[in-house]
Amino acid sequence: MRANTARNDKAQRAYRLVAAGIWIALVAQVGAGGDVAGVPEPALQTATSPTPRVGMSGPISQASVAPEGQPIDLASALRLAGVQNLSLVVAQQRVEYAVAVQQFAAAQILPTLNLGADYDHHTGVLQQGPGNIITVNRGSMYVGAGTNVVSAGAVQIPGLYYNLNLSAAIYAYLITRQETRRSNFERAAVDNNVLRDVALAYTELLRTAGLRSLAVLARNDTGEIARLTADYAKTGAGRPADAERAATEFARRDEEVLEALAAEAQASHALCELLNLDATLRLVPVQSQVVPEPTVPTQMPLPELLAVAALNRPELLAQRAAIRAAMLDLDGARLLAFSPTVLMGFSGGAFGGGSNIGASEGLPRFGDISGRTDLDAAMYWTLRNLGVGNKALIDAARARLRASEFQELDVLDSVRQEVVDSYVQALSWLAQVKWHAQAVRSGESAAQEDLVRVRGRQGLPIELLDSLRQVIEARRDYLNAIIGYNWAEVRLYVALGNPPVDMLARPAPSEFLNPPDQTLDAGIRQPAR
Repeated sequence: MRANTARNDKAQRAYRLVAAGIWIALVAQVGAGGDVAGVPEPALQTATSPTPRVGMSGPISQASVAPEGQPIDLASALRLAGVQNLSLVVAQQRVEYAVAVQQFAAAQILPTLNLGADYDHHTGVLQQGPGNIITVNRGSMYVGAGTNVVSAGAVQIPGLYYNLNLSAAIYAYLITRQETRRSNFERAAVDNNVLRDVALAYTELLRTAGLRSLAVLARNDTGEIARLTADYAKTGAGRPADAERAATEFARRDEEVLEALAAEAQASHALCELLNLDATLRLVPVQSQVVPEPTVPTQMPLPELLAVAALNRPELLAQRAAIRAAMLDLDGARLLAFSPTVLMGFSGGAFGGGSNIGASEGLPRFGDISGRTDLDAAMYWTLRNLGVGNKALIDAARARLRASEFQELDVLDSVRQEVVDSYVQALSWLAQVKWHAQAVRSGESAAQEDLVRVRGRQGLPIELLDSLRQVIEARRDYLNAIIGYNWAEVRLYVALGNPPVDMLARPAPSEFLNPPDQTLDAGIRQPAR
């Protein structure tokens, strides 16, 4: 069982090394890319980083391993997300649709204009008003506002036509206005989610760059131990087995450099995908240091943060707009039976015609075309399905209102849970940052003392491996703690609904008035050699 596990681990490690080597070989052949709006000069470039000189016994510099590409900072990434992120584009189209529906509802107060013409011809028998049956050959024509005029009848399709229920039209407009507000709040929620995702993706890119820098430091430190161990073995002061063990550790650190480069490339690709950029583009973070970035003041109590979230989260504001729309729907259903429906029509145009009967009396067979105007108005009240239909509409509107209120409570619980989780994680990671910073200082101090002792021939170089492993793990834990704290702060800020700055303004804590004790970058202190 253990043998199978070991073989699987070796296979996975070999696969990662092959994938990293293929990726490095491919990106080294990709040319320069085009300009993208929102990213400052220089123009976007695809990755052209040289293949790192791993596998060599000597130390390698950070510059020789650092990938080349388009520098980007968080502000530029957020600007690009606001322009090219597909989720934001879709959300904006939903807002435009809601605005168009609102405009259509508001336009119902205006009459409809109909322009046209018609011609009518009849041959055969007709029944007169008193009931007489006559044979007639007649025709008529109408041109103007309205159409479908037959004989002495009114204009069937008026030129200006008005047909609406007063309360239904008014409440329909008020409801669509709330739906527009809801769409805007939902678009703001998408904005916040994209802000969170882009900030987390950029922070992940920064983390992988830090891991690559730490991998180079670990490789060089391990190389020094391997060199000392080999020298001791050659002079007989140490065992050859120790030299082989140190060389194996050195080869493992070489593999970690390649794995760190592959992880950095994957983080760059993930950020490009969020920003809707070319997949072959290589993004490089501008920041050279990873430091804790408190977005939300840690001295703000949790109840105050929950109140800020309740006032600012767009998801809650969207649900409140939905509740107002449901309340308007209920009021409209209650007033529907008492609201009149207004019908009004006005037509004006040229009308004329004739018949065989008129021609027999000396009138024109077809003529006498002159102006004509018609005005018709009506008002009536409707009790749908003898009132049963109106009651069903009221019950349905009341049920929608209750469902909207319960949905608001559900969203409020989710928002509170997000705030509490992010708040607790931020405090936890902040405590770990302080602890791991002390662990890095202690580990490097102990490793430096062991190195001095070995160089003074008071110990063997192989004894440095355990101290170095502890330093390497402490550096990684410190980096991950800082990144975890920054991730929690971003999530907390988004969970609060991207509130205004003045709502979060608090006096700066004393521990943040001084620079941090230590940062993780290419300039991290190394044990003296």
